[in-house]
Amino acid sequence: MKKVIVACGGAVATSTVVANRIREIAKREGIQVEVSQCKVNELDSKKDYVDLIVTIAKVKKDYGVPVVHGVAFISGINVDATEEKILDILRK
Repeated sequence: MKKVIVACGGAVATSTVVANRIREIAKREGIQVEVSQCKVNELDSKKDYVDLIVTIAKVKKDYGVPVVHGVAFISGINVDATEEKILDILRK
């Protein structure tokens, strides 16, 4: 099972939209995934044992795991490219 954290400023509205989208993508592709949500400032304490971090806010810090900027799921721009980045990581 792959583990994903979705992080945004408040860990409520936008992260819920993105988390649900990741679940849909993974289900469509037959990938088992556990998706949790948090605030960006909580990533340091939650980054261990995850396969991917998807953020809504821009982050420059290296957390030691792949980070994908997921604002495409909110804006509707470059959604296909963002999905492919996520799937490339989850398929490994």
